[in-house]
Formats: sequence, C-alpha cells, structure tokens
Amino acid sequence: MKPISLKNYSLILLSILLFSGCDHAVKTTDLYGKWNYIKIENPGQTTPGVSDIQLKQESPYIEFTKADSLRMFWGGKLLSHGTFTVDGTNIQYKEILADGSTRSFPFFISDFKDGKMVFETLGADASRVTVVKE
Repeated sequence: MKPISLKNYSLILLSILLFSGCDHAVKTTDLYGKWNYIKIENPGQTTPGVSDIQLKQESPYIEFTKADSLRMFWGGKLLSHGTFTVDGTNIQYKEILADGSTRSFPFFISDFKDGKMVFETLGADASRVTVVKE
C-alpha cells in the first residue's frame, strides 16, 4: 500500500474541516415540538442576558407546530405568536400583534444538533437564545 503524501493528507484534512464547519439546512419538521430555554445572552450589549435563576423561575419555551405556527411562552403566559417558515439556517417569523397587524423578522440558527438549538436575532438589540427540545 502506497503511503499518503503530505499534499494529499493536507487536502483530506482541509476537506474534513470544510465539511464539518458547514451549516446544514434545517427542515421545518426538525423544529416541531416544545423547546425549553436554557440560556439567553445579549452579545454586544451592556445587559448580559437573563440569569439562570430567572430562567428556572419563568420556564420560558418556544413551540413549533405542524400548522407552521410558533408560540413563545414566558412565566406560563403566551408572550408572542405567529407563523414561521424555514430557509436553510434561518427561521422567518411573522408575529401577529395584539391589534391584528403583523411584523416579520428572521432568527438565524447558529447551532443545531442533538436536540439543542442556538438561534439569534440581529441588530442593535440582538439576542442569542439556547434551547433544548423536550
């Protein structure tokens, strides 16, 4: 058996690194169910996020249903609801406001594996939320 040359070894290693670092597309069906918040961060802001104690007390979660609806709960109360679509690693959320109007904004999925997801909002008041599937 012929040994692998340094050039070929480098190409193999580079290929492995490229493929392991790629974001994979998330399917709508991957999201269905209840996801409990375990961490909320506010990167780049003066407020650090939500404490672990507050997360345990309030038990926030997000729920994705087969009707492609999305509901967010905080402290046992409905905080927000609407519909969603998935495009690769983005969730496009169309929130239904109290007056019946809507607003849309994306969530970028930065990590998704083994029943754990990290999604982020963008802009000046950006947040990063880590959730685990129930």
